[in-house]
Amino acid sequence: MNQLTLPSLQVCESKPSNWFNIFCVGIVQACMGAVVVTTTTTLNRVMVIELGLPAVVSGFLVSLHYLIQMVRPRMGHGADQTQQCTPWILGGMAVLTLGGVLAALATTWMANSFVIGMATALVAFCMIGIGVSACGTTLLVLLSKAVGDHQRASAATSVWIMMIFGFAVTSIISGKLLDPFSFERLLQVSIGVSVLAMTLTSLSLIGLERRLLRNLSDLNDQQLQRSKPNPQVTSSQESHQSKGFKETLALLWRDQQARLFTFFVFTSMFAYSAQDLILEPFAGLIYHFTPGQTTQLSGTLHASVLVGMLLVAFIGSRLVNGRLGRVSTWMSWGCVLSALGMLGLSAASFISDQSYQLPLTPILFALGVGNGLFSIAAITTMMRLATQKQKSHENNHPPIQPGIRMGLWGAAQAVAFGLGGIIGTGSSDISMRLMGDTGFAYSSVFALEAAMFVCAAWIAQRVKQIDTGD
Repeated sequence: MNQLTLPSLQVCESKPSNWFNIFCVGIVQACMGAVVVTTTTTLNRVMVIELGLPAVVSGFLVSLHYLIQMVRPRMGHGADQTQQCTPWILGGMAVLTLGGVLAALATTWMANSFVIGMATALVAFCMIGIGVSACGTTLLVLLSKAVGDHQRASAATSVWIMMIFGFAVTSIISGKLLDPFSFERLLQVSIGVSVLAMTLTSLSLIGLERRLLRNLSDLNDQQLQRSKPNPQVTSSQESHQSKGFKETLALLWRDQQARLFTFFVFTSMFAYSAQDLILEPFAGLIYHFTPGQTTQLSGTLHASVLVGMLLVAFIGSRLVNGRLGRVSTWMSWGCVLSALGMLGLSAASFISDQSYQLPLTPILFALGVGNGLFSIAAITTMMRLATQKQKSHENNHPPIQPGIRMGLWGAAQAVAFGLGGIIGTGSSDISMRLMGDTGFAYSSVFALEAAMFVCAAWIAQRVKQIDTGD
């Protein structure tokens, strides 16, 4: 898509057919999530339980696929150069599904030879990271181009709910098909998930990008006819096409807004992911909850995240005007509410040895709503910042295209997730050893996460202050 069409994307928001296109994007997102959840949960469980391997092995492999996603900016830049998203989405899904099958095969080989299986798993999880980078980055760029301002929040929520639905359905069906367990059955289920994901992705992408471009062209014909080519712009675009990836990335990093938003994504997602792996152990050690009770707590957290997501979708719709309609405002408020939730957990840990214990359910509900608010608001803002017309800060250089922007922010999110789980669990272990008090150790870690959310809220306000598009 050329630069002339980007400023007028908002006119597409009222077309009913656009929701079918968003549904197709959601199908691809769900397929991507289905393959990833099979490798990060099912294979993780098999390595630890059936194979008896140290948890650090599976933890390292899962972190590896996140860290590999530092290539996201390069994938986005490639999509910018080709001006097509479909080949990158389809190619990324192909690499992802092959990586998923290879990861299952590597797990079965570990039963006989750990060295061969581990070497194969390293290749497989690198493929998974590369596939997610290529498919996920360009898919979000395509979604950004497909919707206008007032659709972005509801579109992002719809797509992410479909991804969560893909997680749930895959986990339930795969779990039933894996019983009674065997390594042959594990490989069969993995192949089935990958083949189904590749098939649905291919069907969803048929004509998708062409329909979006045709809709835009039909609605903007008169504006495009009145637009006269600017020789300087044309020359700048050619200059942009000739610039390499490193030079373009360096130019993007000099953009204050892009740099601040990168810091926001990393800080908020780091705090978000650091809580995942320590929440249930905290409830078990401090509140003496059973595994069933801790699972219910996680269910409460996930349900409240969904509430926050739906609230942002409502805020961003046409039904709401005025200050409540400013989605970027809710990035800050979502982080503030998340910080309050983390402070609640910190207080609950600190007074755990007293005769009174704070109820966890309302604390986790507030935390989850805050998480849902800031995450969807951030994705919505990311989509708009990637596609809105930016001012060039370099002579004879046009605005940087959306792919490399989305790639930079996607890489920040992936690295934050990869480091968050490791540092979150590591911090709690170190705190327990140094302090000798489990409750105080958890309280310190939760307080640190609260401080990170406050920092993220401050960065979000800075982003909003220089955001001329909101």
